[in-house]
Amino acid sequence: MLIKIVNPNTSKGMTRSIHAAALAMAAPGTSVDAVSPAMGPASIESHYDEALSVPGVLAEVAAGEQSGVDGYVIACFGDPGLDAARELAAGPVVGIAEAAMRTAAYLGRRFTVVTTLDRTRGRAWDLAERYGVQRFCAGVHACDIPVLELEEDPDALEKVTQACRDAVVRDDADAVVLGCAGMADLCADLSAAIGVPVVDGVRAATLQVQSLVAMGLRTGARGEFATPPSKPYTGLLRGFSL
Repeated sequence: MLIKIVNPNTSKGMTRSIHAAALAMAAPGTSVDAVSPAMGPASIESHYDEALSVPGVLAEVAAGEQSGVDGYVIACFGDPGLDAARELAAGPVVGIAEAAMRTAAYLGRRFTVVTTLDRTRGRAWDLAERYGVQRFCAGVHACDIPVLELEEDPDALEKVTQACRDAVVRDDADAVVLGCAGMADLCADLSAAIGVPVVDGVRAATLQVQSLVAMGLRTGARGEFATPPSKPYTGLLRGFSL
């Protein structure tokens, strides 16, 4: 089984940490590849960033279809391009926000989300509603660390730990969902520090894709998620014509 993890931003360092988190979940016989697209934003912290990350994500999914990939993880908490990727892929595609929120709903009555910048909180609430877990989501909070500084700030772990601790108390939460793939390498330390389960979407999504492939399941290709109709694309998108 080959699982491809697509980090929709172009940060190679973040892709390496995402890869390590995913590899830790791989069963014997499962290979995991992690990539950043050749084009896209350095980090995703706005609707604009998210929209412009999608072509790079879809290019990586299209390349995976040519190289025998069995399933995909979209490793950004906004789950950019998820529906479009499901139209392209022969196997299952799972976004880390969907995977993390659904997993956290198993762990207690309510979970809280800790994300990066305050401006991204609305997107997390939108996704909780979309995925049917809004009743379990007690709050969405920001630690106000830009995505790329998660790798560079020596105090990042301390700041995220305090944000998680505060969120658990404020929301009376049973679990924490990490609202950024760049927090994947902090997960174990955070859980030990705050004493409640901490869910990293990279690990959760990798396991879910692995399970779906093992069961022979994929996105239903009838109706909405059938292969998109062929038509010409022009300009910079010419290469995306099917």
